[in-house]
Amino acid sequence: MLEAQRTTAKPVVSGFKLRGLRWWIIGLVFLATLINYIDRLTISVLAPAITKDLNLDRFQYGSIATWFLFAYTISQALSGKLYDRVGTRRGFSISILVWSIAAMAHSFARGLASLSLFRFILGLGEAGNWPGAAKTVAEWFPVKQRALGLAIFNSGAAIGSIVSPPLIVWLQLSFGWQTTFIVTGSLGFIWLALWLLFYEKPERHSWLSEEEYRLIRQDGDTGTVKSRDTETRGHAETAPGNKAPGDSDLRVAISASPSPRWRDLLRYRQVWGIVIGRFFTDPIWWLYITWLPLYLSDVRGFDLRKIALFAWVPYVAADAGSLLGGWFSGFLISRGWSVNTARKAVIVFASLLMPAGILAAFAENPLTALALIGLVLFGFQVWINNVQTLPSDFFSSREVGSVAGLGGTGAGLGAMLFTLGTGWVVKNFSYVPVFVVAGVLAPLGTLLLFLLTGPIERLKEHGNAELEPQH
Repeated sequence: MLEAQRTTAKPVVSGFKLRGLRWWIIGLVFLATLINYIDRLTISVLAPAITKDLNLDRFQYGSIATWFLFAYTISQALSGKLYDRVGTRRGFSISILVWSIAAMAHSFARGLASLSLFRFILGLGEAGNWPGAAKTVAEWFPVKQRALGLAIFNSGAAIGSIVSPPLIVWLQLSFGWQTTFIVTGSLGFIWLALWLLFYEKPERHSWLSEEEYRLIRQDGDTGTVKSRDTETRGHAETAPGNKAPGDSDLRVAISASPSPRWRDLLRYRQVWGIVIGRFFTDPIWWLYITWLPLYLSDVRGFDLRKIALFAWVPYVAADAGSLLGGWFSGFLISRGWSVNTARKAVIVFASLLMPAGILAAFAENPLTALALIGLVLFGFQVWINNVQTLPSDFFSSREVGSVAGLGGTGAGLGAMLFTLGTGWVVKNFSYVPVFVVAGVLAPLGTLLLFLLTGPIERLKEHGNAELEPQH
């Protein structure tokens, strides 16, 4: 039976309980995100060596990255539906199996076609990390802690970007780029064993205390509806009328209705706001993730050793932005700010930092350019941590995976177009026009986001937020 159709009830109160279990769960998602970025960045860090060995020009490299983004875009929406249908435990398992196998397969690439194929498959798997993480946070965190939960897992992207250049370059110099892909791709299988050991939904997790469950469900959002059938939360069943001491009605979980349809979700302007806002803003992150090592090689004259020494620096700022952005909006809410005001204030602040990339394009000193790029990535991580919280601010946990997946689809489409265009512009002109255009995207994306979403608050199923049907 699909996880989304299961119902659960509170287990016996005795037995092993892990204090602060939700933080352990988000820690696992953080590790998955870190591994995701190591696998993703292996080709970016080694791009100077791989493009030389396989005789690829800059436009061809851009096309390889675009195949990854094409699959990533498709999979964002499909993965959201997958997680809503089969549940977070199974969904994450499928995602990391696909991307780990694809990452290892890169070692067998012999040219443009094979490398593009392996990047495509990698994109199919890796995209699932984000709707899965958003759904995990919605399931395991109360509203006021969700931005922080998202910040913790998102910091895995920044830390993965920090550790990747020295780790990958060391592996390349020691064993060659083919073996490097084997080593980095194998990390996902270690994580999978931990995931299967630790993860269950809160209603089913026998290690979760009653006190923490009440905290998680304090907002009354289970993302479920009532059902007649019940199963025991955890792994042991409790027959009707044979409840364990201390059971309460609060711990009765309820089976979810079928996962929401895209066409229904797309009737809400809030969904379109998230999709369009990310379409314009996410390409900024992808620009530096995909092109920074080549930019340092082409424009700043860095070899692989220098890339290992310096390419990680902007991601320290990105990690700080990830943690600060999630914490700060939660802090403002705890001080009495409304969710609407707190989220918007932090998002606007972040969007005004990202035009610093324009200055980086004209900086004479490479370290000054890296510092300015760091400011851009700091701003982006503050921005994305709050924008990725919006699906759970607007919708119940039942719809969060699908809405997050649609947002990721918008992000992927924008990044795909921008990445392919970057390859053409760099091949025929320079990096300067790319950095300048990227500098104006965040304010534009934020403006469109707010115009479409309106006040940030939980929606009623058929409230005023719904778009009028097209005739």
